[in-house]
Amino acid sequence: MHPARCPPASEAVDLLQLPNVGPAMAADFHLLGHDNPQSLRQADPYLLYQALCQQSGKRHDPCVLDVFIAVTHYLQQDQALPWWHFTAQRKAELASRAVGPAWPLVQ
Repeated sequence: MHPARCPPASEAVDLLQLPNVGPAMAADFHLLGHDNPQSLRQADPYLLYQALCQQSGKRHDPCVLDVFIAVTHYLQQDQALPWWHFTAQRKAELASRAVGPAWPLVQ
């Protein structure tokens, strides 16, 4: 959903009400065992991304991680922002974790 159209985070009951989430991203959340927004409130977006890559057997575009960060930010701060707002934050965080460009490793 476009961030400007999101309800207050406490009122979101469907994954499709989350910022930047469409049917494909909702399916990714289902794959990870999350069927509703509140189950994502305390989730670590970096661990979600790592789990998605491992479960799907492929490394997803890093912008998917930006969406995960945007979703958890929205649920924790009640502020819906476009996913690209979090790109610099993601790059800085991954640099601080000293992970290489191949992170996460997919087997």
